[in-house]
Amino acid sequence: MPHPALEDFVAGHQRLFVLTGAGCSTNSGIPDYRDSDGNWKRTRPVTIQAFLGEAATRQRYWARSMVGWRRFGRAAPNGAHRALAKLEQQGRCELLLTQNVDRLHQAAGSRRVIDLHGRLDVVRCLGCGATMPREQFQHELAQRNPAWLTLDAADAPDGDADLEQDFSSFVVPACEACGGVLKPDVVFFGENVPRDTVASAQAHLEQADAVLVVGSSLMVYSGFRFVRMAEQHGLPIAAVNLGRTRADELLTLKVEDSCESALAFLL
Repeated sequence: MPHPALEDFVAGHQRLFVLTGAGCSTNSGIPDYRDSDGNWKRTRPVTIQAFLGEAATRQRYWARSMVGWRRFGRAAPNGAHRALAKLEQQGRCELLLTQNVDRLHQAAGSRRVIDLHGRLDVVRCLGCGATMPREQFQHELAQRNPAWLTLDAADAPDGDADLEQDFSSFVVPACEACGGVLKPDVVFFGENVPRDTVASAQAHLEQADAVLVVGSSLMVYSGFRFVRMAEQHGLPIAAVNLGRTRADELLTLKVEDSCESALAFLL
């Protein structure tokens, strides 16, 4: 359905700072983490402390990821991603800061993008810093664990799958260069967003004339902080989100609709 107030908000600002979250990608088949009240729908994702602390946690993580990646890696942008790419083509997007790790904004054509929480399509060694494409690592996982290729499970957020079984036989390859621990190049829960990423996004926020939040409950502080900064700078803030956000009392405008539907006017 049309949202004239949102259309006016977007039309009225030339340099929008756009902040996106999981709600932007749900129509691409990637589940989100939270319900309409902003509460967890499921158990929390693995923390960096748990991932580094135990080989068994890494086995569980990578086994579930190997099953989940098969669909996650093939996800395609939806109308919301394309609408925001169009906004940039019109020269009206100062920055698109995404909390998503799926790279669907880039696939839709957006170029002025900062991946606040990293990207799932790259694997990084925590020892020497070497990186490789996730697709290549998927091939290695499959070669070492052929019996697991027949398994399937429901999709979970961020390329995970709801697989529950004995993971003790799952083989997780180490870094070929140094033998170090391999991890997806994303910010895990309990891990800090790199300081230069935050500084770069903040510099763009200072050039913006308004903020548009798309598909985020803003429950995670790493995203919410930019809305707080915007409010301190006196910038108007609009949000498109199904359900409560942590910033509801800071918003100039709120639209409760799916991202794809609310932004359809841009297409």
